[in-house]
Amino acid sequence: MLRDTARRVLTIEARAIEALGARLDESFDRAVEAIVASPGRVVVTGMGKSGIICQKIAATLSSTGTPALFMHPAEALHGDLGMVVKGDIVLAVSASGETEEILRLVEAIHRLGARLFSFTGQRGSSLARASEITLDVGVDGEACPMGLAPTASTAAALAMGDALAIAVYVKKGFAEDDFAAFHPGGRLGKRFLRVADVMHVGDTVPKVAPDTAIRQAILEMTRGKMGCTTVVDPEGRLAGILTDGDLRRLFERDTSPLLRPAGEAMTKRPVTIARTELASVALRLMEERKITSVPVVDEALRLEGLVQIHDLWQLQLF
Repeated sequence: MLRDTARRVLTIEARAIEALGARLDESFDRAVEAIVASPGRVVVTGMGKSGIICQKIAATLSSTGTPALFMHPAEALHGDLGMVVKGDIVLAVSASGETEEILRLVEAIHRLGARLFSFTGQRGSSLARASEITLDVGVDGEACPMGLAPTASTAAALAMGDALAIAVYVKKGFAEDDFAAFHPGGRLGKRFLRVADVMHVGDTVPKVAPDTAIRQAILEMTRGKMGCTTVVDPEGRLAGILTDGDLRRLFERDTSPLLRPAGEAMTKRPVTIARTELASVALRLMEERKITSVPVVDEALRLEGLVQIHDLWQLQLF
């Protein structure tokens, strides 16, 4: 019984959202074009449950490169209307299109030089008539058995807000780097870390010349505490990498290995990566190749740093 109720709610809300697609018209295109071209912010406003949806719409717009904020319409009537400045777009969300607090703001919004757009379920409503652009988010009915609790209507408004935000960011050409800039923290931010953000650089990178004796190379590996040392030529280009595994193989075949040059024991043409690659790509590369360190080089193979698998594991990139 309880699961049947849940399925009924989900079906009603899914149908309400699906129906929006068939009703999209040139008003949607105009709204996207206007937001992209706007010199101001998008101020999203709504009362009650619609207000909660508005907060999410504003957050999605902001996180995808469109400056946006939520304005509570009742608070706006008592001073918060100062949030709105000339050039802004005010996006009002009201299922009925007759929300008193929003209608009382209409004249002031126009007077401030802002543009009024709306999401409403009633195209002939007072809000729709006062709006420059109206997007239809009407539903056949709520999922609530009594038809009272906003359910399908809020789901539809939320989905339309997502559709608008994503269309705007596609139109803007919002790219992966842009997304990373707006999400520097948390799991999303970690997904966009670059190798340059996590690599060891400068004196922290163990480094020897090809003719350095194995004895000295081991001391450099010990100093670096990375289980390896890079091997570079006099011009700073990467010649190879000397790892613990290379040393074991050398000691197995050579009875007097300590005076051998590093260039004889190193792995030539090791796996490398560019500083601009995603850190997650570096981690995947090391796990696939079963290696723990990768030199970071430029196009001329000059050594720029070293990235280690243990550092990337600690970041929990996946």
